[in-house]
Amino acid sequence: MSVPEKGGDSFRKFYTKSFSTLLKVAYHITLDMDAAEDICQEAFIRFYNRPFSFPSEDQALYWLIRVVKNLSFNYRKRKVTEYRAMDKIKQEPERIEASGEDLLIEKETVRIVQEALEQLPEKYRSVLILKEYAGLNYQEIGRVLRISEGNVKVRVHRARLQLETLIQGEDVDVR
Repeated sequence: MSVPEKGGDSFRKFYTKSFSTLLKVAYHITLDMDAAEDICQEAFIRFYNRPFSFPSEDQALYWLIRVVKNLSFNYRKRKVTEYRAMDKIKQEPERIEASGEDLLIEKETVRIVQEALEQLPEKYRSVLILKEYAGLNYQEIGRVLRISEGNVKVRVHRARLQLETLIQGEDVDVR
């Protein structure tokens, strides 16, 4: 497919083709679908207004994934600050509403994995999010992060080991 240019049919096709991948990356970093959609829209606005072109559609997609990843991590940092401020104001423990045992177990599993994921260094957290949630292969992750495919494999392996250590003793499968 041709490199997407401003306006026209090729841009619309590229947008349609790549939006779901970008949304997955944003969602699994922010854990907020509305924020993820806003971040993807912001990334496409930046893409549309960029002063340069890309040699291939893949390069355009990798650039967009980097933008979405950075915007998502910035969003998370802002939200953490906001939540801490709100917690200080509330001074109340968080209440969890469970409508059933399965829902409670699922929420707890997601929480445990997310907390463990947040404890990983960003270089490990990034490769896991791109591999497991965005569904990118090692070569694509290497292009997005601008590292070798071998380095991606090492980081994914080390990230999984660290994640398993952090979750040790919990009844959660991280693979």
